[in-house]
Amino acid sequence: MIRFNKYIEINTEKRFGKPIIIGTRISVYDVLSWLSNGMTRQEIIHDYPELTENKINACLSFAAKKEQGQLYAS
Repeated sequence: MIRFNKYIEINTEKRFGKPIIIGTRISVYDVLSWLSNGMTRQEIIHDYPELTENKINACLSFAAKKEQGQLYAS
């Protein structure tokens, strides 16, 4: 599983403290929402060229860790 903390930050000064992709205002929720609504990774990257496959994978990893309750364990 990819180390999401390389790509994701939580900063209370940005997007009300929601987890976002470092260097952007794109939230993890945004990426997960686009994927769940059927956008492909390639379509997301085309629309948001600041994103990469690794950053999208980091969002998925973040969500998986959060679901397991291990978000802050390691």
